[in-house]
Amino acid sequence: MNFIDTHSHLFLEEFAEDLPLVMQRAKAAGVSRIYMPNIDCSTIKPLLDTVAQYPDYCFPMIGLHPTSVNADFREELKVMKEMLDQSHPFVAIGEVGMDLYWDRTFINEQFEAFETQIQWSAEYRLPLVIHSRDSFEEVYQVIKRNEHKNLKGIFHSFTGTVEEAERLLQFDGFYLGINGVVTFKKSTLPEVLKNVPLERIVLETDSPYLTPAPNRGKRNESANVKDTLLKLAAIYQCSPENIAEITTMNALKIFS
Repeated sequence: MNFIDTHSHLFLEEFAEDLPLVMQRAKAAGVSRIYMPNIDCSTIKPLLDTVAQYPDYCFPMIGLHPTSVNADFREELKVMKEMLDQSHPFVAIGEVGMDLYWDRTFINEQFEAFETQIQWSAEYRLPLVIHSRDSFEEVYQVIKRNEHKNLKGIFHSFTGTVEEAERLLQFDGFYLGINGVVTFKKSTLPEVLKNVPLERIVLETDSPYLTPAPNRGKRNESANVKDTLLKLAAIYQCSPENIAEITTMNALKIFS
């Protein structure tokens, strides 16, 4: 049984001491591919170094995370755009979007950065991996304004309501990224997902964050995507093999 982790930050310092073991555990668990979203200019080198160590297994994205958007965001975007204009290995634009949970100081800059990176997605025909925290309506309206551009991608770490899921799935090329949050005791996702077709879901970990039960409190890693898969098998009342097959097909459609 093989499956894909569509969102993992294994290039971060948290994995500096034991990355080979982390990769071994991922492969042993059944993870066939790992897709890695960038954060900002400081993470591009470690991201690409990690991908170079594990070619044909790890795949990089390029993008500026909304929590990294500040007064100098245009300079960061310039560096990334120059890389896209050259021969590049990137398979998606991500992770990008809006985050108004911590701070609204740079909300206008976040909007501009998001719109710019949506233009990249259309220009280079690369999928978008979208981060949204305390910003559902803002993100929805931006994508709505740009839906004529035939965008596709993932709404990463979806934790919303049935209504929000329905609104996002109106965008035909987009899927919901489901991670360890679905295993949390107080999570409402199990009930929400009963209204979401499995054909519109992909698996992710967001390593080293959002560790699923039964390992909450520990560093997350790609091998743990299997715990999310098993939870989805219970929610959809089907075999783990079926979850693996359908979510893998979904991921490959996005990152084709």
